[in-house]
Amino acid sequence: MAELPVPELPVTPSRCSGRFTISTLVGTEEGGRGPYAPAEGSSCDSAHPTHLSGSTFCTRTFGYNTVDVVPAYEHYANSKGVGDGRKGRPSLADLHSILKPDQGHLQVLVSDPQRSNGLVEAGLEEPTGEPGKAPAPEPVRFGWVKGVMIRCMLNIWGVILYLRLPWITAQAGIALTWLIILMSVTVTTITGLSISAISTNGKVKSGGTYFLISRSLGPELGGSIGLIFAFANAVAVAMHTVGFAETVRDLLQEHNSLIVDPTNDIRIIGVVTVTVLLGISLAGMEWEAKAQILFFLVILVSFINYLVGTVIPATAEKQSKGFFSYRADIFAQNFVPNWRGPEGSFFSLFSIFFPSATGILAGANISGDLKDPAVAIPKGTLMAIFWTTMSYLALSATIEHEHGVRIRPPHHSGDLRCYPLLGAGLPRLSPQSLPGFFGKGYGRNSEPIRGYMLTYVIAVGFILIAELNAIAPIISNFFLCSYALINFSCFHASITNSPGWRPSFRYYSKWAALFGAAISVVIMFLLTWWAALIALGIIIFLLGYVLYKKPDINWGSSIQASSYNMALNYSVGLSEVDDHIKNYRPQCLVLTGPPNFRPALVDFVGTFTKNLSLMVCGNVLIGPRKLKMPESRLTADGHTKWLMKRKIKAFYTDVVAEDLRSGVQMLIQAAGLGRMRPNTLVLGYKRNWRTASPQSLEDYVGILHDAFDFKYGICLMRMKNGLNVSRVMQAHVNPTFEAAEHSKENGASSRAASGAADPTTLAGEQQANTIFQSEQGKKTIDIYWLFDDGGLTLLIPYLLGRKKRWGKCKIRVFVGGQINRMDEERKAIVSLLSKFRLNFHEVHVLPDINQKPRPEHIKRFDDLIAPFRLNDGFKDEATVAEMRQGCPWKISDEEVNKNRAKSLRQVRLNEILLDYSRDAVLIAITLPVGRKGRCPSSLYMAWLETLSQDLRPPVILTRGNQENVLTFYCQ
Repeated sequence: MAELPVPELPVTPSRCSGRFTISTLVGTEEGGRGPYAPAEGSSCDSAHPTHLSGSTFCTRTFGYNTVDVVPAYEHYANSKGVGDGRKGRPSLADLHSILKPDQGHLQVLVSDPQRSNGLVEAGLEEPTGEPGKAPAPEPVRFGWVKGVMIRCMLNIWGVILYLRLPWITAQAGIALTWLIILMSVTVTTITGLSISAISTNGKVKSGGTYFLISRSLGPELGGSIGLIFAFANAVAVAMHTVGFAETVRDLLQEHNSLIVDPTNDIRIIGVVTVTVLLGISLAGMEWEAKAQILFFLVILVSFINYLVGTVIPATAEKQSKGFFSYRADIFAQNFVPNWRGPEGSFFSLFSIFFPSATGILAGANISGDLKDPAVAIPKGTLMAIFWTTMSYLALSATIEHEHGVRIRPPHHSGDLRCYPLLGAGLPRLSPQSLPGFFGKGYGRNSEPIRGYMLTYVIAVGFILIAELNAIAPIISNFFLCSYALINFSCFHASITNSPGWRPSFRYYSKWAALFGAAISVVIMFLLTWWAALIALGIIIFLLGYVLYKKPDINWGSSIQASSYNMALNYSVGLSEVDDHIKNYRPQCLVLTGPPNFRPALVDFVGTFTKNLSLMVCGNVLIGPRKLKMPESRLTADGHTKWLMKRKIKAFYTDVVAEDLRSGVQMLIQAAGLGRMRPNTLVLGYKRNWRTASPQSLEDYVGILHDAFDFKYGICLMRMKNGLNVSRVMQAHVNPTFEAAEHSKENGASSRAASGAADPTTLAGEQQANTIFQSEQGKKTIDIYWLFDDGGLTLLIPYLLGRKKRWGKCKIRVFVGGQINRMDEERKAIVSLLSKFRLNFHEVHVLPDINQKPRPEHIKRFDDLIAPFRLNDGFKDEATVAEMRQGCPWKISDEEVNKNRAKSLRQVRLNEILLDYSRDAVLIAITLPVGRKGRCPSSLYMAWLETLSQDLRPPVILTRGNQENVLTFYCQ
């Protein structure tokens, strides 16, 4: 309902009459208060008080008294998980619940009324400094020209331009050289478009290529690409440095001033040069930026020098050295290829030239040092590609053909053998480009000192090769591999239809990205197939390593979106296929309560459902919804992490209900999705049924009836020492737990006592060991298939026996029979089991199953039910019903008499179990069924108690829903 407007009031936020205290705060600047500290004496009138987490507040927005706030940047900054509370925005409970007058004061951060629409700039999300301390110096920030375009152009212009482009043109001719350039530019332009899309898909921080890819495709491929790209950059340092060292070596050689010999001189000069450049990088971003500008200006001067030299008429001396002015015959001669030498092939030259086009990510690599990365990266990168492409095409067209082995630009001005430290620049790695130890940043710009040192070591290693043509192909493969993964990441993010993939860059196309990825891979194998295999092998190794380590991070990547899409499509696809017995699998709803309370129950089901079928751990939180919902939200993640730490592949879900039975009914009806719905209810045995409240006894047996009504199978576990370990665990987490009500032993939590535990503590607590985690050795699993339930009693132990820990166990099957037909009945069962292909080891017929149990055991059963008998003296049904009013669990004399045979059968079965299976590792037995309305809950629990008492191994009481779960047909 809309709120009524109120008349304008004086603008005095701290003063307005009323009974509720308010505060209107902006950030934490005022008076050192935190964002939820109230202003003194501030109050206002509110005709409709609102409950806000025990506090009260009202503010004027758009002329209305409302707790709602206008949209603001800080409400969305640093968002991580769905449902995370954002500072300053009231919660749904704050807006929806009803406030009581005595619930205290509310403090809420609202937007500054001075702001026009609350959409503030990014700077407000940065935390303010501590009072009394000098503010930290602002880091250096660059625009798109200085930070991206110039940096990219410097990395694209390098030794290949000066030392190899003339040689490539001499070999391939102008036409094929242009084709090589355009092929390289096609790959880099498409990659540039993909990087532009990624950089405009949300706020970009420091971390460079690793940050961009990992936040788009996830940490697995992001980490792999980051490491590969960092390695390629380090090798590129070596390539540029070796090119510079070659030039200096040539100058020394012309003046007969070699230090040692031509090869070792390259190594010496290269190591000294890269050490000097390391010092420039360690000096910080400001010095590096100044050096970049200097290098850029020198390169521009060299281009001007070169172009001017091409139009100066050549002297006889120059012509004698092979330098000529523009002549049509020489241009025609140079337009076609003239292959010479062992490297005289198109793809060999392409592999040598391609590193010259690999500097396009230099701007993206310093994403954290840009003023506006979303604008600077696309604009600077694409402009750098355009201008460098034009320069390469122009320079290759103006190179003249010398009649000899060496090809030079026209005139001495273009020779540029005094080429300065341009191509030897040390690429800067952002702190997160090398994740982990080497990515740690220092100083106000978070300089990755360790990353610099690692790059230096790798570069020195490749400088020692001292051969430019050997280093260039290595770089080509690694950069092509990186570009392929970058383009694929964008394509993958697009096809997953993730709502989080919303790049604002308009010129991006997912099909162009796919083409870029494909062409990069194709070119890798055309260049050097073995090097391509090595690069892909390294990627796969790194990907496997990251997947194995499973980093505990969540960046909302397209991998997650893809997993969701696949799961959704497969789940919907399953709904289109009818069920078949051959595809039956026990999909279990396990009433664990908090899973860490009943680890044995979790381990038992997790053992036979792992990689096979669905497992859902259900918990019923009993109490008022308003009180229990926060508890549910607090502990759900902790329970899920506990399951993951225990390596149990299961889901956790909880419901809030007024009582246990209604909560379980909710779970039975609502758990699962489509065909992936539970069909088997697994719960623990209620050990305290004799001392628990009669209503809890009714609820427990009623849950079994409900499961059968919904056509569920039932699997009930009893262990000698019980399943619930909550007392031990909760005493460790919360010493006051002993005074609280103990959680019930019925397999579902009547009170979620674990709700008091912090989720982090819950997930990290010590894992209790159970029998189902141990190697069982050569023991026996005994199955008592006494009644045909469809085969579930056989199937679950069979699935358990397929697991490695239980694989050595011998499975024995016991069936009832008559003493005079033992052989026939045994052969019939053996034949049936062989048709089921269950490979059980032994089959035993129990001829004495119908014998009368021993008198002392009969007396024990009678004593067990005595407290629950009505002792009505066999009165008529109406009188019995009146006497049992309010106590439906009472057993009438007629019911004792009618069920006498069935009761004695349970006593006898217990004797047989003790005789035959005392040393078994697990006993599986068909669960007896009590007829609804005819068998009181106390009598039924007495059957279960009698059947399973005094047994050392775990007992699994199983009953299918009387529909086949096994078949021996092949169709």
